[in-house]
Order: sequence, then C-alpha cells, then structure tokens
Amino acid sequence: MKKEILISEDQYESRCAILENGLLSEIYIERQNEQRVLANIYKGRVDNVLPGMQIAFVEIGLEKHGFLHASDIEYSFEDIEDENASTKIYTDSDGSPLRSRRRRSEPAITDVIETGQEILVQVAKAAMGTKGARITSTISLPGKYVVYLPTSSSVGISRRIESAKERQRLKDLVQSFRPDTEGGFIIRTAAEGKSEENLSAEIAYLLNTWKRISQKASRANAPSLIHRDLGFTERIIRDYFNSDVNELIIDSKSQYDTAINYFTLLLPEFKSRVKFYKTKSISMMEKFGIETGLKKALGRKVWLRSGAYIIIEQTEAMVSIDVNTGKFTGESDADSTILKANLEAAEEIVRQLRLRDLGGIVVIDFIDMDRHEDRKKVYQALQQEIKKDRAKTNILRISELGLVEMTRQRTRPSIGSVLTQLCPYCDGHGFVLSVDTVVTNVLRTIKRVARGSKKKDFKVVANELVVSRLLDRRSKLIQQLNREMNLRVQIEGNIDLHLEDYQILDEHNRQVRLD
Repeated sequence: MKKEILISEDQYESRCAILENGLLSEIYIERQNEQRVLANIYKGRVDNVLPGMQIAFVEIGLEKHGFLHASDIEYSFEDIEDENASTKIYTDSDGSPLRSRRRRSEPAITDVIETGQEILVQVAKAAMGTKGARITSTISLPGKYVVYLPTSSSVGISRRIESAKERQRLKDLVQSFRPDTEGGFIIRTAAEGKSEENLSAEIAYLLNTWKRISQKASRANAPSLIHRDLGFTERIIRDYFNSDVNELIIDSKSQYDTAINYFTLLLPEFKSRVKFYKTKSISMMEKFGIETGLKKALGRKVWLRSGAYIIIEQTEAMVSIDVNTGKFTGESDADSTILKANLEAAEEIVRQLRLRDLGGIVVIDFIDMDRHEDRKKVYQALQQEIKKDRAKTNILRISELGLVEMTRQRTRPSIGSVLTQLCPYCDGHGFVLSVDTVVTNVLRTIKRVARGSKKKDFKVVANELVVSRLLDRRSKLIQQLNREMNLRVQIEGNIDLHLEDYQILDEHNRQVRLD
C-alpha cells in the first residue's frame, strides 16, 4: 500500500492529510488562532471537589477548569500485558496512557485530593462543547519509540509487537537504559526492529525533558503552563511517520526545515523521504484532491465503487451508519450481491471513521445477510480494516439483524465540529417547516388573536415566500377570514425574516403578543 503524508501551512491553519493508495484516510487541522492544549502539562490548583461524582475541578489557567476524575489521580502500571489484570491501561492516539480503570473499588476522591491543593496535571482530552479539558495526574511524555511515565515504575510493551523474541529484546534494552530513579516506559509499536542507538537517544531526550519539567514545576506558581507539547509538524512525524510511509511532502519552507532537523536528530535513515513542494501554480492540497475529499467528508451520503452507498448520521449520543445497495444490482444471486456490498462498505466505513474522527458509540446497520458464513466474512473484514485505526476500538459480534455495535476512542472534536457549526436557520434540526405549514399557522394565529381582541385591523409581516403563498394560492382563505370575522388584514413581506417567523401588528403598528 502506498502511503503519503502531506503537511500544509499558511497564515490561517496547519493541516496534515494522510493518503493511502491515493485516498484521503485521515485529516488533522489546527487553526493558527486557536490554542492547542492536548498533552500540555500544567501546574494547577484544585478549586472544587465533588465526592458524589468522584471528580475535582482544577484551575490550570484555561478559560474553563479542567476536570479530574478519581481514576486519573492514582496510577498503577502493574501487569500491563495481562488481560485479566485488575488494572488496564487505556492509551490515546499518541500511545500515551489516558487513565487506568480498576475492577476493584477505587478510593474516595476526598482521600487523595483536597481543595486548594497544587497538583501537576496533563491534558488527556481537549475541551469539547461545554465541557472543559479532561486532565490526569499521570504524566506521560511520548516519543517515537517509547513513552516515558515518570509516575510509574514498570516497562510495558505494545501488544502489536507479536514476536516473543523481539519483545524480550526491547524490554531488556529499555531496562538497561532506565535510571535508578522512578519512572516507567511503554515500548511503542514503532520500536520493533530498532537499534540500541535509536532507543537510547530517545530515552535520554525524554529523561532530560522530564528533568526540565520538574525543575520548572518546583519554581512555578499555580495555575501555569509547565510544558507545551511539540509543534504541529514534529507531532505528526512523531505520531504518524513510520517505515510504511513512502513520502512526507511539505509546502511550507519553515516547516520543511523543522522536519529536516527532526529527522536529522532522531530519524536520519528516513530523511530522504521528506520532500518540499515547490509548485506555485496549484496548491498541494488541491493537487492531491484534499479539498474535494474534505467536502465529501462533511456529507451524509458516501457512494461506494460498486454503486452502493452508506449513510452516516451523528447524534450527541452515538453515530449510526446505514448500508444500502443503491444502484448496485450485482451480477449473480442476491446473497452474493449483498455480501459484496457489505464487504465494500466495511472498508469504507473504517476509512470514514478515521477521516471524520468519529468517536463514542457507533452502530452499523449492514444489509441483512441470511447466511452465517457471510456475516462472519463481513465481521472479519471489519476487524481487519480497524487494525489501521490508531484509536482504541471495541467491536461486538454482528447480530442476526446485521447490526454491529462498536466503540471508538474520542480525544478531540470530530472534523465535522471543527469545520462546521450549527445551522442558524434550522437550529440543527436539519429541516424547516414547509411554506404551506407556516401559512396555515399564520391563518390560525390571526383567528386566535382576533377572538381575544376587539380590534379588527391587523397587519401580518412574514417571509416573502409565505406572503407570496398567502396572496396567491391562499388568497381566498384571507378573504374568507375577513368576511367571517369582519377583519381587515394586510399582508407585508420581509425578506430578512426566518421562513418560520412572522409578526402580527395592530392598527398602530404595535406587535401583538402571540403567546
């Protein structure tokens, strides 16, 4: 599979696009006027502790207080590789731990933290909507090959490294580099096959970083920023560049220089894969079809190569995905047609989840399959594709109805919430009342107002589409209303009024209350 990473920067925003076989699979956008806080380390002050919810609100110097859950305060790194262990480690897209979830009862939050206490915390999840940032006292410093955990004491290793011999080699190497002081490590998947020099250089760099953080934290007053995560380009290289990437193409000279410096220091063997985009006649993102891909990523309907399609609906609680045969009629029997459509949809669904960065609960409604072996094939295809996803996922077995329930880790806002906003016209409903419905509401309201008043002269001000309908196809109804109730109703259009809004004025042009 051909894999390319594009990094573009201008005065408006920084963008990274990841292409797999020419298709846009992931996109990351960072606005120049927005403050990035994910993975930053702060010295905070506990402002409020809520024992009933097992959370504390910590002032860290941002617009909203960070919230700290009891499970994010204490940290255990025991038995990280044991599926049946009492503690499990959940990691973010960087491979760094978010929090530990214990099956045994956790201590009350009031036993481990108190109001006014100063505490060193790290942002584990950026603020979303009305919620402040989620923070943790489990500090992690991610590198390309390892993640350093100053508050831990053990060495863990990615389960994606399958060779027992390689796992032991990496563990032994990291153990030999560990200082006598406290501190643990997670060996990342990217470390597989890497040399002693690669690992030792990175570990030394992370240890020095932590030393500087500790010194600064001891002197700083709360609340204050202690450590800011790497810049955009360096983070992309650290977290997404690996030996599978054929090219890293950058259109900003300053960011290209930053990338070259990073590769020279830590990844010299891949330095030749970094390219500078020089073409001025067309932007890099346009040339590679990124702008078009972004527009498609905001739509509900996604067409598949066969002519089938999927519908993606995002609600506050979950994401629902529906698979339809569409224009795909197949070539043989119905079962084979349905299977082919579902297999193609499984591949595209995972790509869309990654591209749109959709998280939380995801329900996929595949086309109903009668044969058990077909359902098994689709489920296995979905599992295979999800391996490409860096986010933590959990997939349940496909049901008899063809439904698949899954969860996908969410650490930042989806691409839709970054690029779009709630429609001010429909207020997020996705629809507005029809013109005929509004006209009917206007006529009924005139009747109600007239019955409760001795006045006979009224003026209706409404959207021009509504006025046009009132004066055209519904004009007889206005005349009938005037005759029955002895009214004199004038109609006036206002193009600035919302389609559903209208006003009723008396003879003195005062607005009549409609409630």
